[in-house]
Amino acid sequence: MKKILFIVFVCLSVIQNIKAQDASFEEANKKAKVWFAAARFGLFIHWGPFSIPGSGEWVMNERKITVKNYTRLKDFFNPIDFNAAEWVSTAKNAGMKYITLITRHHDGFSMWDTKYSDFNIMNTPYKKDIVRMIADECHKQGIKIFFYYSLLDWRREDYPHETGRTGQYSGRKGKGDYASYLQFMKNQLTELLTNYGEVAGIWFDGHWDQTNPEGSADRASRIDWKYDEIYGLIHKLQPQCLIGNNHHMTPFPGEDFQMFEKDLPHQNTSGLNFQKPSDELPLETCETINSAWGFNLTDTSYKSNKQLVSLLVNAAGNGANLLLNVGPMPNGKFQPEFVERLAYMGKWLQTYGESIYGTKRGFVLPQPWGCVTEKDDKVYIHLLKKPEGAFSFDTFPYKKVVSAQWLKTKTPVAFSLKKGVLNVNTDGFTDEDNDAVIVLQVKK
Repeated sequence: MKKILFIVFVCLSVIQNIKAQDASFEEANKKAKVWFAAARFGLFIHWGPFSIPGSGEWVMNERKITVKNYTRLKDFFNPIDFNAAEWVSTAKNAGMKYITLITRHHDGFSMWDTKYSDFNIMNTPYKKDIVRMIADECHKQGIKIFFYYSLLDWRREDYPHETGRTGQYSGRKGKGDYASYLQFMKNQLTELLTNYGEVAGIWFDGHWDQTNPEGSADRASRIDWKYDEIYGLIHKLQPQCLIGNNHHMTPFPGEDFQMFEKDLPHQNTSGLNFQKPSDELPLETCETINSAWGFNLTDTSYKSNKQLVSLLVNAAGNGANLLLNVGPMPNGKFQPEFVERLAYMGKWLQTYGESIYGTKRGFVLPQPWGCVTEKDDKVYIHLLKKPEGAFSFDTFPYKKVVSAQWLKTKTPVAFSLKKGVLNVNTDGFTDEDNDAVIVLQVKK
């Protein structure tokens, strides 16, 4: 009888411990999602040996470079001008709340001191752990760090390359072994989530390599990625660590935020985003300052300050963060065109940040004139261009407007609210700051 009671006690203790762990994870996960949804602005960094040719991060695939020849790039990667403190300060001064750093892109190069691949930063002339320096500096300056990690690999033999859409010119002739490749990824993810302090999130990319193109009726993966194992490992190592996957599909179980590549939610100008925005998960859109992700010597199509403000504002108006990308030069410096624009964004946010940070999607989706964001008892009307004719909302959802004023000058704005129709006088409109914001204090 005593033996039976002991077994029952042990079983109950295990169950209670599991419940406690689940409750702890749910609390940490929920708190992290709330923070992420309020952050609104982050810096994406695409950088590595692929920066050396100056043709973007897909140069290995696009130029059909073999593994043997591409590997030689590591002998030239020596970013002597890299300064982690300068990079993080640039992001912080731009008003960004987090950095998403490429730790390993599709070319398979690891930007940290990994034990599981020789193709890494420690085997370059530089011989310093880039990931450690940036992660440490982020922790020091109060910026959250996310790690981008590619699910596909253009070099490794054990990646199921024979069924992939890319990497078919790298010279691999054998057959992939996903069990081996999965263990490799688990080993590397364990390093990243064990040796670099608190990690706010893992940003996966490459799932689409094993599917039909975006927009196809069948987007099923040709391999079983075993996300339950990968995601379970991440959440076990760091419960607060958010998981996102750039598969251009409806979020899978275990994912904590939904991302849109080169498009705002509800848009599909890139042909990548046929999925509907989630009503439950935080959203993020990633975009470039010019056209390229990685350093491109000939790409001078830089977005203007006005265009970048519009991206940030419309992302917030859709209830999403903007992850704005820079592709540093091989020497470790940001291009001056990037630095100038990031500085402008920081200055702009000093004035208009309250209408972006911590807000939710407005009661109407973005319109040709601009968009709406909301926070507590305030409604922010972002006028990216002056509306034609009278400016009104036919179905204003709040019972009373207590006050209305221009956010920058605090100058009162004339308005009327009758039978759910709100009319706003925009005579004081000026777009000198690339957004004119009217703030309404409302009663629900």
